[in-house]
Amino acid sequence: MSVPILEQGNVVIASLQQATGDSDLDELQERLLDRVSRHRARGVVVDVSAVDVMDSYSVRVVRTIAQAARLCGARTVIVGIQPEVAFSMTELGIGPQLGIGLQGISTALDLDDGLLVLASTADR
Repeated sequence: MSVPILEQGNVVIASLQQATGDSDLDELQERLLDRVSRHRARGVVVDVSAVDVMDSYSVRVVRTIAQAARLCGARTVIVGIQPEVAFSMTELGIGPQLGIGLQGISTALDLDDGLLVLASTADR
């Protein structure tokens, strides 16, 4: 399954439509970072609102995307983490104590809020 990647101005948006396998996540990471670099994006939004499970590998890939995008000059916002997913992530111990959390990465409720987060940081 290929994750759709869209562009809106200087922001690249990836929307995970369903739970993805490790190879799909690896492909997303490669394609998304290529798009950030080629289009000189200043922001990245990863929409996980349709995802009902985020395991340690998917969190690690999202964190790697955010870190690599930052090195390319883009800020990343993760949007749409469902309450059940957030709860299960904390129950599984996915967090800073294991070094696989999303600390330091902005999150927002939905795409609109994520774009506002990126716009507010662009003004600084």
